[in-house]
Amino acid sequence: MAMASSASALLLAVSLAALHLCCRHGQAADAGSGNGITAIYSLGDSITDTGNLVKEAPPGMFETIKHLPYGVTFGHPTGRCSDGLLMIDFLAQDLGLPFLNPYLGKNKSFDHGVNFAVAGATAVDPADQYNVTVPVPVASNSLKVQLRWFKDFLKYTFGTDQEIRRRLRTSLVLVGEIGGNDYNYAFFEDKPVAEVEKLIPGVVKTIIDAAKEVLDMGASRVIVPGNFPIGCVPGYLAMNAAKSEPADYDSAGCLRELNDFAAKHNSRLRRAVADLQASYPHAAVAYADYFDSFLTLLHNASLLGFDAASTRKACCGAGGGEYNFDWRRMCGFNGAAACAEPSTYLSWDGIHMTQAAYRAMSRLIYHGKYLHPQILSFPEKYGQT
Repeated sequence: MAMASSASALLLAVSLAALHLCCRHGQAADAGSGNGITAIYSLGDSITDTGNLVKEAPPGMFETIKHLPYGVTFGHPTGRCSDGLLMIDFLAQDLGLPFLNPYLGKNKSFDHGVNFAVAGATAVDPADQYNVTVPVPVASNSLKVQLRWFKDFLKYTFGTDQEIRRRLRTSLVLVGEIGGNDYNYAFFEDKPVAEVEKLIPGVVKTIIDAAKEVLDMGASRVIVPGNFPIGCVPGYLAMNAAKSEPADYDSAGCLRELNDFAAKHNSRLRRAVADLQASYPHAAVAYADYFDSFLTLLHNASLLGFDAASTRKACCGAGGGEYNFDWRRMCGFNGAAACAEPSTYLSWDGIHMTQAAYRAMSRLIYHGKYLHPQILSFPEKYGQT
C-alpha cells in the first residue's frame, strides 16, 4: 500500500477529529440503518472477545488477562485483551446499545445481542482438513463452534425459524475478525511465509461459509472484517528482529513480508465478500478494512493524540528497547509492567491494541471510509468524538 501524501494524511486526520457521525450509504443502505439495529451478534477471536475465554479456560490457563493490568483503564479486568474497551464496545455504544455480554457469562442479559468470540479461536476447526494441520492452543473455540453456539442460542431464545428471521432482520452480525490465529500459530512454530500462505484459501473459505450460513438464516446486515498488517505488530517485530535486515522493513518500520502476507489474505477475503454481496442482493454485506485503517492510524498517530515514538512499542511488557516485548515475560507476568499512559500507545501488550487505539480504529472504520460499503448510520446523540 502506498503511503498517503502528508497533505492528504493531514486532511484525513483533521476530518476525523471533527467527525460527529457518518451518514454516507452504499449498497443496501436502507437495510443497514444503524437506527434500526436492536441487537449485535459477534463471532471472532481476541480482537472481539469480551470475556468468553476467561469463562471457559481451565484453572491456571490464561491467568494474566483475568488480572490487572488488563482492564486498568476500564477500572477492573473484564476478560478483554486490552487495557479497556474494544472496537465492538465502541460500535455497540455508537449504535445506542449496551456492551455485548459474553455467551459463556452466567446471569447476563442477551436482550441486545451476544458475543460468541473467543480469544485464541481459529477460523478452521482442528477437525476439518484443508491439507494442512493447524496447531491450536487449549480452550480454542473455532468459528465452527461459535456458529453452533449462535444457532443454539437463537433456536432456544426465539424458537421457530420465522421468529429467528424476524430477529435477524433488525440485527447486525459480525463474522470476525478471525483467521489471524490460524496464521499466528503457524508463524509461532517458525514456519516460512510461503508455507503459511497455503492456509489462506481454507481460512477464507471457512469465514465465507460461516457468513453464508448466517445470511441463509435471515441476517440482513453482516460485516466481515479483514486482518491487520501483522508486520507492524510489536510481538512479530520482536520475534523477527534477530533475523531481519534493514531492507526487510518499510518506511514505517513494519516488516514488508508479513504485511504482504496479510494483504494476500485480505485480497482473497475481499473478493469473496464481493461474491457474497452479489449472491445476497437483498442483504447489506460489508467488508471492514482493518489493514488500511490501521496503517492510516499508524501514519497519523501523532495527529490523533498518540506518541509517535511509541507506535511500535508495547505499553505493557518487558524487555524495553524498540518494542518492549519479550515472549518469556509478556504482560501480566513477573518482570513486565504497564506504561503510565496507555492512551498514548497503539499496542497494549505487543499483540493487542489499547482502548484508545481501538476507539480510533472504530471511528475510522464505522464512521469513516473503511467499511465497504458503508451500511451503518448512527443515532445523532451517539458517536461523538
